[in-house]
Amino acid sequence: MAKKPAVVYSCTECGAQASKWIGRCAECSAWNSYVQETAAPVNAQPGAMGGGAPVPIDAIDADVSPRISTDLPNLDRVLGGGLVLGAVTLVGGEPGIGKSTLLLQAADRLARGGPVLYVSGEESPRQIAMRARRLGTVSSNIHIFTETSVERIVAAIEQMKPVAAIVDSIQTVYTGSNSSTPGSVGQVRDSAGILMTTAKRLSIPIFLIGHITKEGTIAGPKSLEHIVDTVLYFEGEKFQNYRVVRAYKNRFGPVNEVAIYQMHDDGLEEVPNPSAALIAQRSQAAGSAIVAALEGTRPLLIELQALVSATHFPSPRRMAMGIDANRVSLLLAVLEKKNGGSFLSNDVYVNLAGGLQIDEPAIDLGILAALISSQRNRPIAYDVAVFGEVGLLGEVRGVSQADLRAREVAALGFRRVIVPHMNVSEIRADVEVIGVRRIEEFAELI
Repeated sequence: MAKKPAVVYSCTECGAQASKWIGRCAECSAWNSYVQETAAPVNAQPGAMGGGAPVPIDAIDADVSPRISTDLPNLDRVLGGGLVLGAVTLVGGEPGIGKSTLLLQAADRLARGGPVLYVSGEESPRQIAMRARRLGTVSSNIHIFTETSVERIVAAIEQMKPVAAIVDSIQTVYTGSNSSTPGSVGQVRDSAGILMTTAKRLSIPIFLIGHITKEGTIAGPKSLEHIVDTVLYFEGEKFQNYRVVRAYKNRFGPVNEVAIYQMHDDGLEEVPNPSAALIAQRSQAAGSAIVAALEGTRPLLIELQALVSATHFPSPRRMAMGIDANRVSLLLAVLEKKNGGSFLSNDVYVNLAGGLQIDEPAIDLGILAALISSQRNRPIAYDVAVFGEVGLLGEVRGVSQADLRAREVAALGFRRVIVPHMNVSEIRADVEVIGVRRIEEFAELI
């Protein structure tokens, strides 16, 4: 009698395995995250990336030109300066946000240096060609391959030796070494592992497009993000023009670096001056404040809007878009305690204009400025920008790269900037600098 394949259970969050189903993962403490899969057979062959005996690190020759430019400056910046040979990049985002569009545009640029393999498990060749004609990315060096078998994809890569390969998407492909269905935890993990070893062995960069769950994370096991070298997330609202590509993991460059694009009928267009574009529609009204944020190595001027209105309900509403709602609640508590104001009878709404997502303590002063302005119904001066972190004791704490932020403020025509007092001495930008130590001083200035 043939032996039945072993059944194991894998955690979709951290990839931990168990011989039986358990309610809570012992590794990451996630509840109901274990799914059943068939154990893959043990492979006793040598390593797919070459194997061999250990060698001293100083005896290994580094690549003379380790990066390939995509000819898209913003994307190159997010990648850390371009594509690294043999790197695997995972691109995630909501459906329809522009993942395939961006990679098709990148494929068109990369095709100038040789063949590019575009593997699709979701669209037919005619559908991809139709989109390519609309984007103006019809190049004879882009080869479309509609296939879902990882083994056949690897064979095509070995035969063609492309300058880059794109797999759309990792959830649709499967490997014959795993009997589970495509998209399952085991299939996604094993398929990504095979593509990773192929990229390293042949020194070919590979892009993987990943689906997003309702929680906003890339579908599949968390180990998928550990396998790849770079993880990029598409952010922004589908019904707004701006798209943000953010690096959450990068073995070859800085994390949290961002590229900002604008969606048009003919594809994604890089925004050359994001700060000017983000504050172009601002008006001098109560509740609006300009804050200098830092995304990766790029300073951005962003408009923070707040609306403080009287409520007729016993529990006032607290809503935030683009920033952490818990952070807004914390700052409201500090403002009430230290400034003497009260928001208990008011609904509070805070919005980061432009559809961006910012998670940086330096925008604290901008949130407070917008709240104070809206509550008092007094606009902030049109030529003032702010940045700084606020502590629980009401102190204004210093932030990093203060001079870089101030230079962006000066470049956009602002004449004054309110900053933490400890950052005043390091600012050399041509702008009037006003330092504050506590939020009581800041409230008087605003």
